[in-house]
Amino acid sequence: MKKVECIIQPGKLDPVREGLTEIGITGLTVTEVKGYGRQKGHTELYRGAEYTIDFVPKIKLDVVVTEELVNQVIDVVMESARSGRIGDGKIFVTPVEETVRIRTGERGKDAV
Repeated sequence: MKKVECIIQPGKLDPVREGLTEIGITGLTVTEVKGYGRQKGHTELYRGAEYTIDFVPKIKLDVVVTEELVNQVIDVVMESARSGRIGDGKIFVTPVEETVRIRTGERGKDAV
């Protein structure tokens, strides 16, 4: 099992979710997060005063899948979330040692 963690732009959530649904992903976790990378935030003007926004709003998707699906998930996210501009996001893949469905006690891929 692998956990695929994707940091994407908020406007790309629906296309990514639809693409994941098409390849059979039935569950994911979505979190609203803030952060920055190379873009290092931006400045805005509010009531005549300029101020810096250091943290940019992003969406974090967590999907736990079997190893066979990892590359498909990555491909879907890259196709659906890419704009070609700085700030498109990142994808992290980490191993998952155990998965347990609380309701039934199922373990491993049966719990996903």
